[in-house]
Amino acid sequence: MSAAYPYPICRVVVDGRDITAVISPRLIAISLTDNRGLEADTLDIQLSDHDGLLAIPPRGATVRLWLGWSDSGLVDKGSYTVDETEHSGAPDVLSIRARSADMREGLKTKRERSWDQKALGDVIQAIATSNGLETVIAPSVAQIPLAHLDQANESDANLLARLGEQHDAIATVKAGRLLFMPAGKSTTASGLPLPHITMTRADGDQHRFLQADRDSYSGVRAYYYDTNSAEKKEAIAGTKDNLKDLRHVHTDQASALNAARGEWSRLQRGTATLSYSLARGRPDLIPELTYTLTGIKDEIAAITWVGSHVAHSFTADTYTTSLELESKLPDGDEVLDLAEEVADYTGVLAWYRDEKTGKESKVTAGDQTRPKRLTPLYTSKAAAERAVEKEWKKMQAA
Repeated sequence: MSAAYPYPICRVVVDGRDITAVISPRLIAISLTDNRGLEADTLDIQLSDHDGLLAIPPRGATVRLWLGWSDSGLVDKGSYTVDETEHSGAPDVLSIRARSADMREGLKTKRERSWDQKALGDVIQAIATSNGLETVIAPSVAQIPLAHLDQANESDANLLARLGEQHDAIATVKAGRLLFMPAGKSTTASGLPLPHITMTRADGDQHRFLQADRDSYSGVRAYYYDTNSAEKKEAIAGTKDNLKDLRHVHTDQASALNAARGEWSRLQRGTATLSYSLARGRPDLIPELTYTLTGIKDEIAAITWVGSHVAHSFTADTYTTSLELESKLPDGDEVLDLAEEVADYTGVLAWYRDEKTGKESKVTAGDQTRPKRLTPLYTSKAAAERAVEKEWKKMQAA
């Protein structure tokens, strides 16, 4: 391959032994899927065994992977534990599947315990300690009070996933640390902002943009029992027009409201989604980064996107990256807490991300007593102003 053109490179180490030179002539493909939260990241390696000389690696072997380009170097993509191997033919091919090495067996063990009057951070810390993990918890979720929490014949992994769903947070284990942070905020667990990625149409070769009807649900309702009676009550995030009901019944109002808020945020982020395939793979891309994409449609360029899944596809000749993105919600915009009735909107409110500073600011029209909040975080003040003006004119005409 000509030195004038960059070419894809990789490094593979198994149980501490660098086998890159051994497998390079046999490499058919490497696929890596980087998921958000406790869903295990997966690594698939396909090798040619045309001469029958390949040894099938044992289950439990640790595979460490680096991906990159000849002109920019390698990026460490983490360690994975082999849990599945397959030999097929003809032609003879050895397929190796490995999953995130940090998903420990202890996290899958079912336990019986409960907590009373504890902060969410205390529960996360207890789970981390029992699994020999360090903990990094975002301050914004660490102090959330929990009146009561039961872990009844439930694994720590399932409990973490449940808590993440209830509080719209990401629970994940990376490099021996249990991380718990708000979803879709594009920050580290300590609160530092993650990089913002700007892309153009020239960076990719395929895209799929989907907008759903944001009014299919107007809010989310969760139920709870009043501590002083057997009466079942409701907590609502959003408005009562067309509610999505959550099945789980909570022990107190605060827990129910947190669950409703979490699901409402997820629904709003899903009102616009974007799949984008990069012609040249980017090993530095991970879930939770934010993106701006220009050059396709104005509606796409107006939205700030946040990554939910990143997939890398690597061969000896090509390396591409596919992104699954969803619209980012404003950090400073809160959903309505408890809504007794649907009120007539008196104005419009939208938030945008300052392109230079990364800070969020708002644009308004009309009276802000009961504003209609536009869902996405816009990429510029001009984009937010156009959206607000359009919605305000539609409301006045109605």
